[in-house]
Amino acid sequence: QRIHTGEKPYQCPHCRKGFCERSALITHLRTHTGETPYQCPHCKKSFKQSSCLITHQRIHTGEKPYKCGDCGKSFRHSSDLVVHQRIHSGETPYQCPHCEKSFKQSSSLINHQSSCLITHQRTHTGETPYKCAGCGKSFKQSSALIRHQRIHSGETPYKCPHCEKSFKQSSSLITHLRTH
Repeated sequence: QRIHTGEKPYQCPHCRKGFCERSALITHLRTHTGETPYQCPHCKKSFKQSSCLITHQRIHTGEKPYKCGDCGKSFRHSSDLVVHQRIHSGETPYQCPHCEKSFKQSSSLINHQSSCLITHQRTHTGETPYKCAGCGKSFKQSSALIRHQRIHSGETPYKCPHCEKSFKQSSSLITHLRTH
């Protein structure tokens, strides 16, 4: 009932966070006390919540109860299955606020954002620190310089698996592959 009304009568005396149920408050209090009453009988590691112990014990038992319906691969954690299923669905829910790219995992977005923000800032400053030794043209990103240098070197690293053609850019190969 309290879930529907939003009532949270159980309040943490340390941080004033409110809870609908007393059991949730008791679990929360362990974040302040450091108490870990649930101990693994195999390795003696202990946990604040019984659910964390149950999940941990799967390391010892080898149990992987979360199975992918598409390919049959199994996982210990439901969250790992959710991330895995994005391989099949193509879902990329984590989008960079600075560019068009999106990612399957939040960790991939975090890794991307550090370099993307710098590149985005260069749009405003006009800074182009990557200079071609062959012609002097400058670029905001090192990857753009590498692509450009293929004009001078003639390198075509993207090879078609169906014919003899090769390309300077991956996007050109992708376009070409549609002809087969």
